[in-house]
Amino acid sequence: MSEAVTRPVPPASQSAGLLASLEPLLREWLPRQRWFAGKGRPVTGFSLVSATEVLPLDSRQGLLHLLVRAHQPLVPTQSAPSHPGDCYQLLLGVRETLPPQLAPALIGRPAGGPLAGRAVYEALHDPRAADVLLEALRGGARIGELRFERDTRQEIRGDLAPRLVTAEQSNSSLVYGDTFILKLLRRIVPGVNPDLELPLALSREGCPRVPAPAGWMLADLAGESYVLGVLQPFLQGATDGWELALRGLAGGEDFGAEARALGRATAEVHMALARALPVVTLGHGQMQLLTDGMTERLEAAVQAVPALRPYAPGLRSAFDALADLAGEGHTWTAQRIHGDLHLGQCLRSPSGSWSMIDFEGEPSKSLAERRLPQPVARDVAGMLRSFDYAAHSLPPVPGSADPQDTGPSAVPGWADTCRAAFCSGYAEAGGGDPRMDPVLLRAYETDKAVYEVVYEARHRPDWLPVPMAAVARLARPEPS
Repeated sequence: MSEAVTRPVPPASQSAGLLASLEPLLREWLPRQRWFAGKGRPVTGFSLVSATEVLPLDSRQGLLHLLVRAHQPLVPTQSAPSHPGDCYQLLLGVRETLPPQLAPALIGRPAGGPLAGRAVYEALHDPRAADVLLEALRGGARIGELRFERDTRQEIRGDLAPRLVTAEQSNSSLVYGDTFILKLLRRIVPGVNPDLELPLALSREGCPRVPAPAGWMLADLAGESYVLGVLQPFLQGATDGWELALRGLAGGEDFGAEARALGRATAEVHMALARALPVVTLGHGQMQLLTDGMTERLEAAVQAVPALRPYAPGLRSAFDALADLAGEGHTWTAQRIHGDLHLGQCLRSPSGSWSMIDFEGEPSKSLAERRLPQPVARDVAGMLRSFDYAAHSLPPVPGSADPQDTGPSAVPGWADTCRAAFCSGYAEAGGGDPRMDPVLLRAYETDKAVYEVVYEARHRPDWLPVPMAAVARLARPEPS
């Protein structure tokens, strides 16, 4: 490990001056990033959580790691958090002169402070910075408050050319020579992150469906640990399930066999998680809390999207039916699950094998919520809804006489075939057929569809007919 890689944190006084000089640049740059979670609300200020010189700032090419909290006003439905804003991980390069190939990564030049006049840029575009991160993981380095760990059973070569993945949304990723992928979390919270916890647990179980972490990046701050990034094998040539489904739809190909295989893979992951981590039983009290939460989300959604109002009684009946079963003494098993399962979180290798990635869970939920044991039906419902979205992915049919056909049009029967095949595959792998518990599955599907309605109304109004069609279906009384 080079001397630069082991350099400690800059003095606190310098860090404070550093943030003050960077603040005007960050106010402009941060809200434009795809992974910034506070879009639509102004940034009123920043506070520094951590600053580490990974490469010295007084050198020709500096590299600065920051954890910065962005302060923003609360939205009307948001209760006051225990901290005043989200904490983001930033990797900033610092140079006197920026090479032409890094010009698009420029954030700006501070007007004052320790970096006055120098070019500050998004360092993940810089191969030198990416190499430093990989070398730190290879060597298990400690750099100030940053800690790099690795699984010594996996070889990490140092001659792997890095490239930045440009299609990420809520995080950022670097691919090293088609051998490893380093996922860098952007919104950082203290505690055990399931994106590291669950793949590590699955690797101990020998589950081949999830790439085993080769290394991970942490920060130790004020007695708490923060997961910053995870290095895993890169599945070269793999295609994500969403892209594969859309390709099949466009070509008029059947996706049933793939959906069945994906169901088997999902059951294998669930069973491995049940072996690796605690399994609990949910009785009347726990299920009442669960259904109360679903009902509260429905009520908030009806206020946010008035088009839901006519369907609200039927949707509420899905939650009431589950609560009634629990009141009669029925119990359910809960365990650790993926938590945000959809076609885009699944990769199929060229050999046809399915794998799962991105175990972070729903970013909008707290870390404690994401780590709670839950019925596997929640993951199943997420995948069933994903099939429905894929089926509606084709453009509207020109000249359609259907007045409801104002958004994406559905391929008739495609989603039903995939849903049935997925559940059959899940059962074949020994996970039990999710359709055998229709009340639980309907409740989770309904909860997911209600969430989708609110999301689409806020972000993609043209897609609102997709979850609204599901709402109309789910609001109908279930046959006895």
